[in-house]
Amino acid sequence: MEQMLDKGTFLPGIDIRQGGLLYDSEQMKYAGDLLHEAGHLAVLAPEDRAVAQSPDKLNGDLGEGAAEMAAIAWSWAALKHLELEPEVVFHEHGYKGGGKGLIENFSSGCYVGVSILQWVGMSNAAYPAMASWVRTKERAC
Repeated sequence: MEQMLDKGTFLPGIDIRQGGLLYDSEQMKYAGDLLHEAGHLAVLAPEDRAVAQSPDKLNGDLGEGAAEMAAIAWSWAALKHLELEPEVVFHEHGYKGGGKGLIENFSSGCYVGVSILQWVGMSNAAYPAMASWVRTKERAC
């Protein structure tokens, strides 16, 4: 939902509060960041998604590394589905400067994070096609 946001958000013009994705188009620097943050919400178990807050409550039962990898894999599937150029999401100023490397990996079929999407029931062997865009599987433990 678009709304005016404080300047102190984790990403310029983007925030996640109580499971909702908020953005301020005047402050947002990279539209692709919005898609990636949607991925963070999508890969959370429903009970974790409902209380998600950026930057410190976006991992749920996946843990920090797995949640990030799953959101990256989700973002690639989403940009392919939407027919966007990879640089829109994996731009040079994101991913700690690793956007280009992620594009190279995914373009060559090295799909990091997909096993997590498979584990939570969101994807299958036909990746980047998705079985579900939003996780419905409850917490594993």
